[in-house]
Parts: sequence; structure tokens; C-alpha cells
Amino acid sequence: MTETTEAITMTMTRLIPAPPEEVFDAYTDAEKQKIWFSILSTEPGIVEIEVDLRVGGVQSTVWGPNRDELFHETQLFTVVDRPHRLVTTSTGGGPDGMEMTTTVDVTFEEHDGNTLVTVVQSGFPNVEMRDFFGTQVWVGAFDRIEAYFNRNR
Repeated sequence: MTETTEAITMTMTRLIPAPPEEVFDAYTDAEKQKIWFSILSTEPGIVEIEVDLRVGGVQSTVWGPNRDELFHETQLFTVVDRPHRLVTTSTGGGPDGMEMTTTVDVTFEEHDGNTLVTVVQSGFPNVEMRDFFGTQVWVGAFDRIEAYFNRNR
């Protein structure tokens, strides 16, 4: 039996040391994203982000070590419920020319003054890509967001 891409889903959670309003804003504000996106990087690299945070709006992100090795992602906002939930249709790719479109559903729940962030991403083309996002991509994103909030504590 073959799994459809809708069935290939990944769920990740992380407790972030800040209230939901602050975490939601750090996750969606372009200037704050530029900070946390590269906060753990040893080389400056390229990070360009534009956000139109509204249902039907788009976030465009380009990043990489140099102009010849850029990754890109465009997210179409389908649900914006600050500071509780954000749902996007995300299309991204890298220097190799491969592209992928998934649905990303992020919730922000208050938890003793912190925020439990839950990401449910669905529509992966295969389990290997899902596992890569579950063990590398989202772990790295959560590590950076957590470092953003821990840097002044």
C-alpha cells in the first residue's frame, strides 16, 4: 500500500521560554525572524524576509551561505489567529532545484508563562523528507527561536 502525500505528516513540539504573544510575534515578524534565523550561525550568510501577515498574505524567505547556494520558501497564510495559531501553505526549495509544497499548522499555547509550540506539517512527498524535517529542519528552527529568547535572560 502506498501512502498519499497528505498522509505523510510530522508533528513537533517545543516549550519556548516566553509568553505566546512574544513567541507568535518572533515567529511572524520579519525583523525578529532575521535575528533568530541566523542567531546560531558562525558565518553571516544571507537572510532576506518579507511578511504580509494576513489571511491571503505571503511570507517570502531567501537564505543561504552565499548567492550561489540559496534556499527559498514562500508561505501563503490561510489562518492567522494571533497569538494562538498560524496555518500556511508552504512552497520551498534549494540550490538543487527540488521543490516541495506542504501545509504547516503551528499552535502557540500558554504553559506556565512559557509557550508550547506545536508544528504539524503535512503533505511530504516521502517519509525520508518528513524525517529530515523532523530531525533537522524544525529542531534547528526551534533551537534558534529558543536562543533568541534566552539571549537576554
